[in-house]
Formats: sequence, structure tokens, C-alpha cells
Amino acid sequence: MGYIEAVCISREKGELKMAVQEIALKADWGIEGDAHAGDWHRQVSLLAGESVDRMRLKMPELAHGMFAENMVTRGIDLSALKVGDRLEIAGNAVLEITQIGKECHNGACPIQAATGECIMPTEGLFCIVKRGGTVRPGMAVGLMA
Repeated sequence: MGYIEAVCISREKGELKMAVQEIALKADWGIEGDAHAGDWHRQVSLLAGESVDRMRLKMPELAHGMFAENMVTRGIDLSALKVGDRLEIAGNAVLEITQIGKECHNGACPIQAATGECIMPTEGLFCIVKRGGTVRPGMAVGLMA
């Protein structure tokens, strides 16, 4: 069992996401008020806090949301998950993994340019919202049986 370390949104596509105090997940839609919400397979993005820590060794100024992640987790091995797995947050919201990794801004990723590496193409997870709810940092997150 892990926990949610940060939740982030952006109002427009192409903008860095900003950490917020809470997000509202809407079933079959995504995060209310986030630019990537909609009827598609990448409604919510996840990234492990441990992966961000590794990148902060190269770029200490990295803030949550700079990889365009909606949720940062801690204490759960996201790399062990596969498409179709479901995560439950605080006995409330449910996310289903739909994609692992993605292309990184058509080769123009500012993080990759600065560090030589971007972790979203290999370590980012993308989900659809199966059951909505409010999510805040500190909430438990785990794999559903």
C-alpha cells in the first residue's frame, strides 16, 4: 500500500501542471478542471515519487507537475503494474491503467533537454477513472484484488 504524495492539474494543454490541495475525479471523464479530462484513454497520469526523486538528483528544482503528471504516488511500485490493473484510492476512487509510457513532446521535452532523460516515456502510467471521488495528498493508494 502506498499513498498519494501530490495532485496536479493544468487548465490548458501544453502548460506545466501545478500542485493543488485536492482534485475531483469524475467517472469516465478524468479530473474536473484539468485540460486532459475527456472521453479518451489518458484521463489521468501517474508518476512515482521515487522516480521524481531520482530526477531531482540532476535537477533539484523540479516541482510536482513538471512532467505533466496528475498524481505522484509514494510507496507503491508503479513499474509492476500492467494495463488493466486497477488502483483504489482511500477506499473511494478507482483508476484503471490503460497505457504505460508515452512519447515525450515530439522530442522537445525541456526536462529531457536539461537532464538527458525524461521519465514519462518509460515510467508514466495513464488511466481512466472507473469510480470518481475527491483525492488529496496523504490518501492511501493500492492495487485492487
